Formats: sequence, C-alpha cells, structure tokens
Amino acid sequence: MSNNTEMPVKEENTAAEAGQKTSKKRFKWWKIPLFIFLALILVVVAYVGYVFLTYSRIEDNKPLEVDGTAEAVAKIGEEYTVVSLNVGFGAYTADFTFFMDGGKQSRAVSKESVLKCTDGCSNIALSYNPDFVLFQEVDTDSTRSYHVDQSARMQESFAAKGQFDSVFAMNYHSAYLMYPLTEPHGASESGILTLSRFNITSALRRSLPIATSVKKILDLDRCYSIARIPTEDGKELILINLHLSAYGTEAGQGNAQLEMLFEDMAKEYAKGNYIVCGGDFNHDFTGNSKETLNPGTDRDYAWCQDFPDDIIPAGFSKCTDYADGLVASTRDTDIPYCADSFTVTLDGFIISDNISCTYVQVVDKGFEFTDHNPVVMKFILGQTP
Repeated sequence: MSNNTEMPVKEENTAAEAGQKTSKKRFKWWKIPLFIFLALILVVVAYVGYVFLTYSRIEDNKPLEVDGTAEAVAKIGEEYTVVSLNVGFGAYTADFTFFMDGGKQSRAVSKESVLKCTDGCSNIALSYNPDFVLFQEVDTDSTRSYHVDQSARMQESFAAKGQFDSVFAMNYHSAYLMYPLTEPHGASESGILTLSRFNITSALRRSLPIATSVKKILDLDRCYSIARIPTEDGKELILINLHLSAYGTEAGQGNAQLEMLFEDMAKEYAKGNYIVCGGDFNHDFTGNSKETLNPGTDRDYAWCQDFPDDIIPAGFSKCTDYADGLVASTRDTDIPYCADSFTVTLDGFIISDNISCTYVQVVDKGFEFTDHNPVVMKFILGQTP
C-alpha cells in the first residue's frame, strides 16, 4: 500500500519540476531582451547627461596670455601685410568630406595627414612674409586631429622665421561626441591663433552670443580675440581675429554676434585707434559670391547668408576691391573638391577708415591643406583712401 501511495507524489513532483523548467525558459526569452533594451536606454540617458552636465562657457572679457619676444612698435605710413586662414583642424585635404556638410568623414585621415596640413597652412601664410596672421580652427587637443597641438606647432614654425608674439583663444571645446557612431567626432579643444611681428601689449577674449537650444552643443564656445599693438603716434592697432557661428545659429539670434563685434570696434575707433578685423565670418562676405561663383545655383545654407552691410558702423568698410577678381575662400565639403563643388567667399577683412587698404586678394590654393583659401591684405596706418 505504501508503494501505491508514493507513486502519485513522484508524478506530481516531476510535473512540478517540468513546470518550473518551462517557467525558467520563458523567463530567459522574454526578459533578457527587455533588460538589454533598458540598459541601452540608461546608457543613452547617462551619455546625454554627461554632455549637458559638462557643458560650460568660458567667461567673457577674459585676459589672454601673450607669448613671444616681439618688441617693435607699428609705424605710421608703412605698408604691412596680414593673412587670414581657417586651417580646418588639419583634416581638410582636397578629397576630404565632412559629415556635418553631408559628407562621410568626421576625423582627419591620419596623424601624419594632420601634421602635413598644419605645416602646409603655416608655410602658405609664411610665403607672404606677413607682419600679422590670423588663423582659425586650430586644434590643441582633439580626437578629430589625433591630439596634435597645432597651435604649438604653428608657433614653432613662425618662431623659426623671426620674432613673433602670439595669442591663442579657445573658440570650441566639447565633451566626447559619439556621432557618427562608426567614427565618433570625439572631444575637441580648438581656437583662434593670432601672430604678430609687433609687440602685443595685451589681449582679450570676448565671448559671443550663441544658440540657447540644444544647438549650443554644436557651437561651443564662439568668441573673438582683441590684440593691442602700440603705434608710434601713441595710439593702438586693434587686431581682431574671429570665427563666427556656422552650425549652431538660430533665427532668433539674428545678427547678434556681428552687432556685439561692431560695438567693440566702434568704441576703439572713437578713441582714435586703428582697427583691423579679419577671419571667418561664416557669411557671404561680398553678398554676391554665392551667385557669382555658382551660376544658376539654388542652394541655400545658414553658413553663407548675405553679409548684413547695413549694420556696419560708420567709419568702417569691408575690403573687397580684389586685385585679381573674386575667388572663393571656402568650399562645401559634401563631396571631394572638383569642378562641381559649391564654393563661396566667407573670409575677409573689415578696417577702420584711418587705415588705407592697398591690396587685398583671396588666393586660390586649390584647397590642398584646408577647406579654405587664404586672404591676403596689405594696409597702411594713418592714411585714408
């Protein structure tokens, strides 16, 4: 009788064990994907938090360190040469395409390419025997440029050719950007570098107004630098280097960046100082280069809107009387450079009317080392046209 009573218990236990095994199998199949999905969500949330929590802006009116041993004072009546060139963080060979312009790449091809492009840009500027140079988009420690300190390397190139003072202002610093996923753009530290054969007594960094929405993540940390160079008549040459917003602009910003810039320039002009402002304005500098250089085009980009000439203050003018005609200062990097590339002039100089511009030209270098061409200007202090 004991055997008869034990049999059902074993069968019941076996059935229970089978049910538990089935339950375990079901648990694995429907919960594991859910756990993976939730983990991915947490990673994304943590990353977004990291990007926004590490976001900060450099304070306005920040004094900048001046390096170098230049001692000369700028003279009245002598002709000087200034060159402006956006070096494109050493990535933009003629066949380079950039993901934010519709291209494919987010980093330079190699460290060797960065070094070659950096030196190429230095040599282009030095070939004009410049008295002043304004470089933009110069990386100091960025993933995209293999952590090459372009600023230090360029300063070394100029120091080998004579005495130059230099000023560097951080214009872009970002957390590690994970996009595009196949080759993240990474973390960036980049800025604008000013070089002068003449003594820079002091320099200041002015923080520009930028987008306030999520676009600000793409627009860290726009500024311009003001370098003060004494002149023999007791005044100062005010040398302004700038790189205005491109990707991070908002309609509500309007011309806020230029309005701030022009206010500072007007104040210096009222003191009797001489003002040379140059760099990458990220506007169609001539107002018609888009149509002239690309006949029949209907392409429209935020970074090449017409320059708002009507807000240029009295006493200032753009230098656009090109000696050899209109030449593009930049190309769109959606495709490798070719005859079909969209080109426009974004770079240039604005001067006060107590300076005479004796020569200005965008020089076609075929975009060999950067997606910009250099702008060369010669000027004389103390003379009017």
